[in-house]
Amino acid sequence: MTRRQIMLVFWGVMLAMLLAALDQTIVATALPTIALDLHGIQHYAWVADAYLLTATITVPLYGKLSDMYGRRVLFLVSISIFLAGSALCGLSQSMTQLIGFRALQGFGAGGIIPLAQATIGDLFSARERGRYAGYTGAVFASASIIGPLVGGWLTDSVSWRWIFYINLPLGALALFVIGTRMHLPFRKREHQVDYLGAAVLTFSVVCLLMVAIWGGVTFPWASGQIVGLVLAGAVGLGIFVIVECRAAEPIIPLGLFRDSIFNVTAGTAFLFGVAMFGAIFFIPLFMQVVVGVSATNSGIVIMPLMLGWVATSVIAGQIVSRTGRYKLLPIFGSFVVVFGFYLLTRLGVASSQGAGILDMVVLGLGMGMVFQIYLVAMQNSIKPKDMGSATATVQFFRSMGATFGVAAFGTIFLTRFTAQCVQRLGAAAAECANPSRLLAGTTTSVGPSAHAEAVRLSLSSSLHDVFLGTLWVALIALVFAFLLKEKPLRTTSNVSAALSSEVGPVAEEGAQEAGEATVERTPTGQRAQ
Repeated sequence: MTRRQIMLVFWGVMLAMLLAALDQTIVATALPTIALDLHGIQHYAWVADAYLLTATITVPLYGKLSDMYGRRVLFLVSISIFLAGSALCGLSQSMTQLIGFRALQGFGAGGIIPLAQATIGDLFSARERGRYAGYTGAVFASASIIGPLVGGWLTDSVSWRWIFYINLPLGALALFVIGTRMHLPFRKREHQVDYLGAAVLTFSVVCLLMVAIWGGVTFPWASGQIVGLVLAGAVGLGIFVIVECRAAEPIIPLGLFRDSIFNVTAGTAFLFGVAMFGAIFFIPLFMQVVVGVSATNSGIVIMPLMLGWVATSVIAGQIVSRTGRYKLLPIFGSFVVVFGFYLLTRLGVASSQGAGILDMVVLGLGMGMVFQIYLVAMQNSIKPKDMGSATATVQFFRSMGATFGVAAFGTIFLTRFTAQCVQRLGAAAAECANPSRLLAGTTTSVGPSAHAEAVRLSLSSSLHDVFLGTLWVALIALVFAFLLKEKPLRTTSNVSAALSSEVGPVAEEGAQEAGEATVERTPTGQRAQ
């Protein structure tokens, strides 16, 4: 492939990541308004969890299928499903409908980021990949800067429904670029899709997620329902390991877990997923209800997080490409992240918008030195043939962390908020089965001021507990950073190795058996997917 062809594919992939990045942050700032408009603040976490759950359980399947059938086809399918879900979300008339359509949207989103990351792993050598991983982080974070602002402005000025409709033109452009420009070397061979493994994994994750959502709120922790779900999830995970050991082509190759760098990367991805999304989805609620800013201004608070992320992700990528070393960056970045989450725990009813902005700057500076560097280290360590599965598995752990983080912290928030309101308002709060009614006096200035102040104090206290939880998770992630080993970075990309190999191209991710190769050539004689 010529340099021009490689860069066209790269920018097509960046466009797809832009789509996914916008959706994550543009929804976060609108969630408080959506939940109150559809009378479902008690389902606040579900709007995020429905999306994250389906996105999580489909990540390994997308990764495996892309190793088997090629990136391009899976990219087109995932983006198309995502756009269909976006359109339906904008048409939702109830929280139940919105949650269902968010789940459909997640089925498509589950393939976008891991496919993009695996494709970058194909196109560039590990040494060169540091630079482009920095650009990836910059594009992702730049989109996330625009997302909160656009989401807040649309919510305040037009309607929250347009935060979903805005995905449609951008997605159409991404479909066009990837459909017409993405032509990578591809080896076609017979495959066996591990559908049983995917089904068992989905069952296990759903059971454990229900524990995080229902435990202590819908059912007591010691109830038969919660204990039964825990046992079902544990048994399901055990069966999943057995199925994967016997599968001809497992959806998550268990051999990946023999690599210590992969284990550290996957574990850290899970932990930062828990902490990061636990903060992102509750910061707008804190700013809008406790501090009293508009949806647009709550987006401005999140924006510095992404600005800091952009700056350090580009710098970190350049450092890795120039020096060939990466270990110290995640360690230093994790320290900064811990300090950022500590600052979040200091927010209270007397805090200003400026305090929230400062906290987000620190958090973003740390995150920019962590995520992409871990991915570079992992892709450098694993075998090329497992690139797609390994990258998707890491994304699976990060998505699973985000899913459990939003669910668990949502449960903490709802439990603590209700208890604090009952303590401050007594019977008036106890009669409100729907917490949205408690917040109504605060957000619409209806009702006695004493009521509004009590609800505001209760919300601040409950969100303090959420942020305290994210701090403890970040501290565990810091320990993981010290366990990351450093290996020399490879200087040859998988695509280059495929095109120069005497046995023919590899299956987008790496070499398979040479006798199975089937090479398709374009009229110009170049290999194409």
